[in-house]
Amino acid sequence: MELQNNSSVPSNNVKQPWYGSKSSYQIDGRDKSNENVFMTFQSKEPIISIPMQEKHPKEKVPGSGGGHGHGISVEHPTSYGETLMHLLKGNVGSGIFAMGDAIRNAGILIGPGVVLILGIICVHCQHLLLSAAKKMKAKSEVSVPPDFAETVELCFATGPPRMQKISKFMKTLVNIFLCVTQLGFCCVYFVFISENAKQVLDYHGYDLDVHLHMAIILLPILCTSLIRNLKYLAPFSTIANIFMLMGLIITVYYTSQDLPSISERTYVAQPTQLPLFFGTAVFAFEGIGLVLPLQNEMRKPSDFRRPIGVLNVGMSVVTMLYILIGSLSYLKYGDDIKGSVTLNLPEGDILAQSVKIIISLGILLTYALQFYIAVEIMYPNLQNWLGPFKYPVFAELTFRSVLVLITFIMAEAIPFLNLFISLVGAVSSSTLALLFPPILDLVTSYNCGDLKFITVVKNVIILLFGVVGCVTGTYESINSIISAFNKQ
Repeated sequence: MELQNNSSVPSNNVKQPWYGSKSSYQIDGRDKSNENVFMTFQSKEPIISIPMQEKHPKEKVPGSGGGHGHGISVEHPTSYGETLMHLLKGNVGSGIFAMGDAIRNAGILIGPGVVLILGIICVHCQHLLLSAAKKMKAKSEVSVPPDFAETVELCFATGPPRMQKISKFMKTLVNIFLCVTQLGFCCVYFVFISENAKQVLDYHGYDLDVHLHMAIILLPILCTSLIRNLKYLAPFSTIANIFMLMGLIITVYYTSQDLPSISERTYVAQPTQLPLFFGTAVFAFEGIGLVLPLQNEMRKPSDFRRPIGVLNVGMSVVTMLYILIGSLSYLKYGDDIKGSVTLNLPEGDILAQSVKIIISLGILLTYALQFYIAVEIMYPNLQNWLGPFKYPVFAELTFRSVLVLITFIMAEAIPFLNLFISLVGAVSSSTLALLFPPILDLVTSYNCGDLKFITVVKNVIILLFGVVGCVTGTYESINSIISAFNKQ
């Protein structure tokens, strides 16, 4: 796998990753995307690397800026089973360990049902994004399907004059939320790792403040984040996936032992807690950026969207896992459940200590991969603004270091894992997963002349659900964070 080692403007001989929509559509129609690697990212967990052989230059939209892997002429397409495994691996991440706290904020009866409904809505929104990308590909007569941000831009660019004026802005807005989401995950990772490490070390007599733990893990995180070539980051993903799977199995083992009666748990939580539930649940579900590349790398892309296709089957399994882990975690630990159920596991048990360590290592190795996406969106814009730099490699490493320090400072400022997760989910994840897809469906339906009343009603309901959840979730998360500081 090869990727570019400098961040200059890509040329026909430069290989670059697909994700992030870092480059805008350009009117001159230059091809800027001969990738030799197909790297699939998602806003929570792993990198899926699929080595590619030499590909023919692909046709782009007039004025496109690189497909970022979407619609590449795949020489080694994936099967149904392989794509399903990629989807599961990409969606089951650190958010699943927070589902117990989510269920606590909804109640043992209400929580699982709402998670199921939220899962159905999120999957429907993913279908809306796939449909919009398909329509834009056909309408723009291009061979390479656009990615998330490019789909948004094309939807508005092919609409009425008023919509065309804001097409660039809408694409920029998507990229901003992608960056906020990715860097938000990075902040959560700092808190997650430090709190789990603190529990283990405290038990062995090394009682350090959680802020000091964050400072200690800053160095290894910074070192991995300075890696500029995805070729060297890909092995970290494999190790992280193994660690996360082991941690999930051990967690299920502990949470399923000696369960109390369901009558000992809160059936329906207070209404004021529901926004926190929403933020945490959406944080776990936000995997919408994964669907386009996975579909386009399949041998039969139509198998991705059909009723018993990869998306429906895979997300059904993911939703059931979230309900299972969340319900077991809350039923086992009740109101004592923490931001990550791993923090509730017995401190003196060797197996429990091991799961905290291996999951923390898995998250640490994942940080650089999530961080990479934000860098690839933001750094080219910085180059265009302040560049060209005399020492481009030094400039990029400096930018990466500053960005890591920003996430570190944010994590130090808000060291409350459950509230931080809820805040990130409410602010950015809900926007990407629940607001943009119905907007795209409305715009594309209007542009294609098939806007129906039922389409309007359905999308307005989803938008209202997303807006209310986003606003109330953000408000309650910030309010709870302030209260937590006051209590400290």
